[in-house]
Amino acid sequence: MKPVRLPAAATLALPRWALLALGMLYILPGLIGRHPWKEDAGPFGIMWTMAHGGIDDWLYPNIAGLAAAQEGPLAFWLGALCIKLFGWILGDVLAARVSTIGIFVTGAMSLWYTAFHLGRRAEAQPLRLAFGGQPEPDDYGRTLGDTAVLIYLGCLGLLVQSHLTLAATLQGALLAYFLYRAVRYVETSSTRNAVLVGLSLGALALTRGVVVPAVLVLALYACTRYLKLATRDSLRHLAIAAGVGFLITLAWIVPAATVQPYGLSPVGEWLDWNAGQLALPSLASLKGFFRIGVWFFWPAWPFALWAIWAWRRQQHLLHIVMPVMFFVALALLLLCDPEPENSDFLKMLAPLALMAAFGLPTMKRGAINAIDWFSVMVLTMLGALVWLFWIAKLTGWPAQLAKNALKLVPGFKPEVGIIAFLVAAATSVGWIMLVHWRLSRQPSVLWRAVVLSSGGLILLWVLLMTLFLPDLNYSKSYAGVAQQIAATLPHDADCIETNVNPAQRASLAYFGRLPFTTLAGGRCNYVLLQDSIKNRDDDKLARRYGVRGSTVLWEGRRASDRDERFRLFQRSR
Repeated sequence: MKPVRLPAAATLALPRWALLALGMLYILPGLIGRHPWKEDAGPFGIMWTMAHGGIDDWLYPNIAGLAAAQEGPLAFWLGALCIKLFGWILGDVLAARVSTIGIFVTGAMSLWYTAFHLGRRAEAQPLRLAFGGQPEPDDYGRTLGDTAVLIYLGCLGLLVQSHLTLAATLQGALLAYFLYRAVRYVETSSTRNAVLVGLSLGALALTRGVVVPAVLVLALYACTRYLKLATRDSLRHLAIAAGVGFLITLAWIVPAATVQPYGLSPVGEWLDWNAGQLALPSLASLKGFFRIGVWFFWPAWPFALWAIWAWRRQQHLLHIVMPVMFFVALALLLLCDPEPENSDFLKMLAPLALMAAFGLPTMKRGAINAIDWFSVMVLTMLGALVWLFWIAKLTGWPAQLAKNALKLVPGFKPEVGIIAFLVAAATSVGWIMLVHWRLSRQPSVLWRAVVLSSGGLILLWVLLMTLFLPDLNYSKSYAGVAQQIAATLPHDADCIETNVNPAQRASLAYFGRLPFTTLAGGRCNYVLLQDSIKNRDDDKLARRYGVRGSTVLWEGRRASDRDERFRLFQRSR
């Protein structure tokens, strides 16, 4: 027997304007007014270099002359194209993030339509009630689509990652699109759908390599076998999909290998990076997976586990088999990654949110109410705490909170931003109205269980990205350092050698317009070195970079970092 029993009143769809407003309130804070931070300054540097460079920079991704072709070019092409189109009016940083908005919308819409199509299938429908009144298939599908997106927005791991200009962010959105295309293919096994599946595979390959697309093809084939689809057609269609994906990948590989930008080919570097994504899993990788996954996937994973348990007696259910199959395949792939990063978990978020959406209708009312109360109490308390810290840093009271708020940004002078304050206040009022609606009306709609957790998380993010954005920019940005170096550097300086990391190089090149050496290399008269103040072996560092006996033109650091040190040398002629 199906584990879902719902009346039609529980499947009222969230108004489209409300879902759109919630999505924009989620994605825009953290994009507007934020400097490139170390988390995404490197990828932004690739986009900026492409937008202001030539065809060589588009074929060989690099950060102001530092090779960066490991992942693939697609995410950076999108950002560079947005800089070309909108940079003149929005500025290069915000223009690059227009692509981030598009990526977020693509992922959320793909997830919504996937849940909608799965939700209106006959095997996913709730039990028919004795006297009627059960929801219509399309209404139930729309409700599940809303629920899946709200769970997606409520996941802690998506919050920061979706606001960064990373290739992994595009990969996560493309994975959601692939999931949608895979569902449509299983529903209608046609050549057209196979080609569209191949389109998503090719885009994934150009975003972060061929390993993930290869695993997805195998997982999709396993789904078709388990669901007992026609084997001959499945093999033919998957071969077509793989072929289309391969041809799309060649659209970059062939020109890059033929043109040889800067006298080099990025293809070898890209293939080496692909090969380095696989290793034997270890106990450490397993521990890391659960340590990060527990918070990254919260609150989706409890709902997803419950969905598997609740639907366990049903056989060959597409809405359970497909997301489980893809999640397991991608989880095994992550366990085989020798150096996983937090952003790598993004590719598993869409199938997990999909599973969670189908677990929610099977939960008891008491469990749903408990989730609501937890969200109201914890998120309201955290929001009030953010306001209290903001008041403390401006007024000095309470003294201990003021000390804690300012100790990470020594030398920072807080000021009140009127627009930021109004946005934060309006969002806080909106949260109070949402809580009042939920507690006073006691709505029976299915998505009531996750709208508070998603809304509360958005509240916290908006408060941090308005009230504390100047503090974070001061702490994480290299704008001040770049401007000091640019003011010291002679006007006739033609190139600078450096050992700074990719994020620092991108920030310094953008904010200071520093002429770093190109991919072609060459000896420069100026050298910028970054090391620790605690370094006691300056002579060794000087010999390594050929600046022994050179003149130190400038020395400095960020006020918020007491360890790092930058020094600009002019070599003796």
